[in-house]
Amino acid sequence: MTDQIKTLNSPYEVLRSVSDVNSGGLSEASSRELALKIAEAASDRKGVDIIVLSVSDISYLADYFVIVTGLSKVQVRAIYQGIQQKVEQDLHRSPLRVEGQAEASWIVLDYGDAIAHILMPREREFYNLEAFWGHAEKIELPFI
Repeated sequence: MTDQIKTLNSPYEVLRSVSDVNSGGLSEASSRELALKIAEAASDRKGVDIIVLSVSDISYLADYFVIVTGLSKVQVRAIYQGIQQKVEQDLHRSPLRVEGQAEASWIVLDYGDAIAHILMPREREFYNLEAFWGHAEKIELPFI
């Protein structure tokens, strides 16, 4: 049996070793640290209304959702790039999957244990993720 597992349905060639999968991640950074790093990067790119929700008790999708608004498609892309660069630089992690880059009205970065949602104001209001996941614990952001 191979000691590598390929992530399916991903546009990236993401390989994880069996020991990494069994230990729960690609690095020693905690899920919370990852979520806060995502929020910090979004703040650095002037994202607004940044919310971090702990969804581990109510969802199997991830431990944390980070929701942020970009006021233009250019800003949504800039926030996405800022998150990707900061997480790669500081935590040595890349997203497992990215969706929505072409349209840039809602970009999702899936890191496995944390998922970042970067939305334009209209999409954020329409989908209202905060209300849908309203019973999740809201994490305070010390840098905002």
